[in-house]
Amino acid sequence: WTGNPRHVDNLDINPADDGYIIYQPEQDRVHFLNPTAVLILELSNGENSPEEIVELVKQAYGLAEAPAEEVHGALKQLKAEGLLL
Repeated sequence: WTGNPRHVDNLDINPADDGYIIYQPEQDRVHFLNPTAVLILELSNGENSPEEIVELVKQAYGLAEAPAEEVHGALKQLKAEGLLL
């Protein structure tokens, strides 16, 4: 990453069964994310570094180990899907 990840503007985030539906009006695309992916997306506000997001996810779920590999993988996937800048 160069800089802190930030989600694209104007996302419509709605709870659904077992996750969230994310609608991108500009691309007319719908994404289905699990609660952890939505947490990572919301923490990607331009203020948190990827390492800080890892730590915040660890704290949110009370994990003993930092989920660095999983969070970095999720960030890459969210960027590939066009949800992160």
